[in-house]
Amino acid sequence: MAIAKVIVVGAGPSGLILSLLLAKKGITVELLDAGAELDKQPRAAHYASAATYELERAGVLDDLKERGFSPKGFAFRKFDTSFIAGINHASLPEDYPYKMQILPLDQLGQLLYEHIQRQPKATVKWTHRVLKIGQDQGKAWVDIETPSGTHRSTADYVVGCDGASSTIRRELFGPEYPGETLNAQIIATNVYYNFDRYNYWDSNFIVHPTKYYMAARITKDGLYRVTYGDVPGLSREEYIARQPARYEEILPGSPKPGDYRITNISPYKLQQSGGLGLTGGIADVGNLFDALVGIHDGLADDSILDKYSEVRMRIWREIIDPMSRENFRRLWDQDPEKALENDRFFQICKKSETNEALSRELALGLDVLRFDMTQFYNKTSETDDSRGKL
Repeated sequence: MAIAKVIVVGAGPSGLILSLLLAKKGITVELLDAGAELDKQPRAAHYASAATYELERAGVLDDLKERGFSPKGFAFRKFDTSFIAGINHASLPEDYPYKMQILPLDQLGQLLYEHIQRQPKATVKWTHRVLKIGQDQGKAWVDIETPSGTHRSTADYVVGCDGASSTIRRELFGPEYPGETLNAQIIATNVYYNFDRYNYWDSNFIVHPTKYYMAARITKDGLYRVTYGDVPGLSREEYIARQPARYEEILPGSPKPGDYRITNISPYKLQQSGGLGLTGGIADVGNLFDALVGIHDGLADDSILDKYSEVRMRIWREIIDPMSRENFRRLWDQDPEKALENDRFFQICKKSETNEALSRELALGLDVLRFDMTQFYNKTSETDDSRGKL
């Protein structure tokens, strides 16, 4: 039976992408967000091939490429900036459509919002906070707190894309939820600073026990995202006050405040490292879209949603979680002078310098986050799953 309506809770990247995909399919979507506008905090900016595939399906990839750029590669360095190993994207064909793209997440949100406003089947409602959810025999419902009072909205399905403090998750599973926030304090800053003089690549990861950091160019005009570790347990104000000293301590050239211009700063607890959270979340909603389309087109029943849950949980458990932990550990939990000798990943990166096939495999490494949900359809569907394979 065709799906008449879906309620999506949370207008972050996952909620916006899912809503856009559903609306373009002709399914009515009501997108609810507790905030008054799009989130403008400095956050992730890198979209690997598993994400760019979904962004292409949503019809926004060309605009993203116009506003953002594709990085040339990633470098791991010692504190003195000397090169350890890297991943070079030059091995990918020029016309490969799903190369990694970079655009600050707030700008992607604005781009997605522009596109979703053009869809007659989609409605976005701000300052609509979901209080409670439920279902009866035919419909799911949400109770919503709005500026004009509390009311109930119904749909065939309700999807929670409302982040780490998800109301939908708490309503479904209770206040306790398995998981872990790592005891690691990260400070994310957006800054204009001349890293070119140090021969930095587009993205750079510095390996050091206490002075590890990432410096990655995130805009065409040279804005960098610099994220670095700091001692846990301080207030936001204390972390912001420590920033000038930390920059002088860790960045090449020991810059003073007059040597750079910061546009944003945001302390946060580490969850995932290496872009896996953002790309993984986008791959999640792409698979959910395929599951819902299977139901909508009569090619699957509700049991495909159980398969979806199993698949995405397995990918998180077997790939995203261990890889994220290893990405973070790699920066601080080894001797930089022996990193190339001891770290197998660095050895593979080094080997790829003279092996084009391996270099290409590394550049597309996060393709492992993709999955073809159409294999669970009950009937043959004319779907193109080439996905830009090489």
